[in-house]
Amino acid sequence: MAGGWTRDGAVQNEIDDTVADAVLAARASIPNGASEPFCAICGEDIPEGRRRAILVVRTCVSCQSGRDRPLAAAFNWRGSKDGQLR
Repeated sequence: MAGGWTRDGAVQNEIDDTVADAVLAARASIPNGASEPFCAICGEDIPEGRRRAILVVRTCVSCQSGRDRPLAAAFNWRGSKDGQLR
């Protein structure tokens, strides 16, 4: 379906290009490189299993848990389906 002066399929081509651009932007934002052997915050060793499991890890489990805690507290679990299932 084309409208006006556009050729057939022009709208779908525009949608495809938008999706392709979004995919390229998402792939560019994926971290790459090697994981750090020591935590950037406290300096403790980061276990080998954690370094293999996460692409680019910079913090140990305890420091990352401390950084994530304010985000978890800010989320309204009561208003979501996950909070209702608990």
